[in-house]
Amino acid sequence: MTKPGKQVGYRIEATVISLAGSCHAGHKVGDKFEVDCHDTGGMCGFLYHDIFPALQMLQFGGGYPAERGNPDVMQLECPNRTNVLKIELRRIKQ
Repeated sequence: MTKPGKQVGYRIEATVISLAGSCHAGHKVGDKFEVDCHDTGGMCGFLYHDIFPALQMLQFGGGYPAERGNPDVMQLECPNRTNVLKIELRRIKQ
């Protein structure tokens, strides 16, 4: 999907790091795609809704203290507890 205008905030790369079951959106372990507060990157609404606060924080420069781990990376899970998909969001600093 082509995004009009200038990139707002940092670019965020999402990587599917594990999947227990199957993802109805078709994601597989190892899938990588860009996502931001204006583009779901093909994620279903349930996952996008759950990760949105973390996505917003990463895209616009926020982060947890370094003592809690890398402030540019977060791992989150899909709310579907039967088919748990785990995703990593990574802020791309260029």
